[in-house]
Amino acid sequence: MTARIYRPARSAMQSGKGKSKSWVLVHEQSKPRGIEPLMGYTSSSDTTQQVKLSFDTLEEAEAYAQRNGIPYSVQPAHDPTPKRVSYPDNFRADRKTPWTH
Repeated sequence: MTARIYRPARSAMQSGKGKSKSWVLVHEQSKPRGIEPLMGYTSSSDTTQQVKLSFDTLEEAEAYAQRNGIPYSVQPAHDPTPKRVSYPDNFRADRKTPWTH
């Protein structure tokens, strides 16, 4: 059972940076999911997938995984692309790439 430590990306539905400053530790799936015969739902007996731990820093998340003997992998933090300052900047004459139809 391995864990994945990552920093979540900003939500596409909002312009704020909420819930994207902390590091998250989630356990990877250890058993395949199966179809429940009675209702047909997809289910799993692996309860570690329900656990999602948040940490302020990457070092705290790594220390927790090492302290509890959990093998882990770290995904690098996603850096957002820089945004243009304003809409009229798209049509400025001194752009690096000319704007054409």
